[in-house]
Amino acid sequence: MPSWIAIAALVIAVLSLFFSLFVVGRVRRPRGRPLIDERTLGRGTESDSRRIDSLATQLEAVGGRLQTAESKGQRAIQRVGIVRYNPFEDTGSNQSFVLAILDGHGDGFVLSSLHSRQQTRVFLKQISSGTAETALSEEEAEAIRRAAVA
Repeated sequence: MPSWIAIAALVIAVLSLFFSLFVVGRVRRPRGRPLIDERTLGRGTESDSRRIDSLATQLEAVGGRLQTAESKGQRAIQRVGIVRYNPFEDTGSNQSFVLAILDGHGDGFVLSSLHSRQQTRVFLKQISSGTAETALSEEEAEAIRRAAVA
């Protein structure tokens, strides 16, 4: 019985050897012909070089657009603060308010609305670098502080 196993193993080994030689013969490249010739290698290098140059140009353009967007973003509304309060004793609730709207540089305005039973008044004060040209009420100053934190 052990001799049959040895003979079967020998037959399998011989068949594997012939199969391996067959596969190697089919895969082997023709003699005298290099695997990669210089023309093919040169074309690939030129193509890669052009793609890298194109990507560098695109990256430079994106960098310029990003810088422009960031500078424009500094001028956009970025900070908002609001304070509601009751300036008059004859009104029932906090119907008056102050709204501070500022950009990235602290420029913007403060909108104040004073509400009473007879009328509502609206005031607007310009803000430059976080400070007003005219005197601010406590509520207006608080709205600017809240906007600066936001």
